[in-house]
Amino acid sequence: MHKQSRRSRWLLAFYAFLAALTILSGVHPARAQTPNVEVLTFRGPVTPILVSYLERSLAQARSNGSQAVILQLDTPGGSVDLMQDIIQLMLASDVPVVVYVSPSGAHAGSAGTLITLAAHVAAMAPGSSIGAASPVGEGGAELPDTIKSKLVNILTADAENLTKRRGEKAVAFARQAVEEARAATADEAKALGVIDFIARDLDDLLAQMNGFTVMVNGQARTFATETAQTNEVPLGLLEDLLNAVTNPTIAAILLTLGLNALLYELSSPGGYAAGIVGVIALLLAFYGLGALEANWVGLGFIILAFALFILDIKAPTHGALTAGGVASFVVGAGILFNTPYTAVPWPTIIGLALVTAAFFAFAVGKALSAQRRRPVTGAEALLGSRAEVRTALEPRGQVFLNGELWQAEMTEGSAPLGAQVEVTGRQGMRLLVRRA
Repeated sequence: MHKQSRRSRWLLAFYAFLAALTILSGVHPARAQTPNVEVLTFRGPVTPILVSYLERSLAQARSNGSQAVILQLDTPGGSVDLMQDIIQLMLASDVPVVVYVSPSGAHAGSAGTLITLAAHVAAMAPGSSIGAASPVGEGGAELPDTIKSKLVNILTADAENLTKRRGEKAVAFARQAVEEARAATADEAKALGVIDFIARDLDDLLAQMNGFTVMVNGQARTFATETAQTNEVPLGLLEDLLNAVTNPTIAAILLTLGLNALLYELSSPGGYAAGIVGVIALLLAFYGLGALEANWVGLGFIILAFALFILDIKAPTHGALTAGGVASFVVGAGILFNTPYTAVPWPTIIGLALVTAAFFAFAVGKALSAQRRRPVTGAEALLGSRAEVRTALEPRGQVFLNGELWQAEMTEGSAPLGAQVEVTGRQGMRLLVRRA
């Protein structure tokens, strides 16, 4: 009984030691660990890339035990559906999400406004802006009244729900941003309670966030960001590429390049290089057009322009069709992204139109003329050639042509020895000739 009691005491002591070691091993790193903050940077329209980027970063933040995810955002807006996906990710996240509209001059427009409002912490850089969240159709076109009314009501309700924790002034601004396209500067947004901080840079934001408390899924979280280490989360290579092609200017350039290359391949087949480049450029361009919700009427005008260029080459009209093609291209590119933040700059549009017209006049025209050129090989290459009569043609005999003797026949009359004749045709291995 005594021995058993002693053994039990030793086992209890051993288990206690293990328990203490386990507790200490779990506590020690937490005390020594510097709290991390994941930092994302996104510039451009709201696209599926932003959704996947944020989702991946939130998962990484949970894995790293980071205390926050900071999204540095500069966007003109984008798809309502994608905006709602992003908001759902943020609201469901157990890691606080901070949206920081930066750098100075950045804008959180349209869908970007509601994304900023949905963040646990909203901040802006001096000189940035937020708002203008009224819904529009593809390419910036006005929506039908019934559809617009329904969409405005939905977005207004969403905006009010996202800002009610920030006070009546913030709710009023959110409502006006959707219904009246109201926008605000950083100072105005701060005064209205729309945002929490105005920060010069990331370090300034972290300093202001230190000790700030937010509610995350019903639980209070207080930031300790004074000594936090930032972990930059870059876009992946493919994400970076696809995000780049959603730039309206780049999308327009890729579209123009793709159409030029593809039509050149069709006019002068056989090399395949131009065709491959054209297909790749068009695929990237169409991704950008889809992500930007382009005006497809504008795309139609651009395709019409290329059709006019080709017609002017095949049936010359002294430049009339080319001029029409340039005008059609300018109109199409001008309305391709018909919103203030996604429009292609006019110098770019004019430059692309003139370069395209010059390309067709030179490159494609040269290819088409080569197709019409007299063949230099085969039977057809002999047509029009001159030969010397070696045996009198009465009407048949022999001629000397390109270093070879040929059987020949006069189409009319005869030709003496040494006379010059011109090849007019061929029958089997016999040339048809006439006096030159």
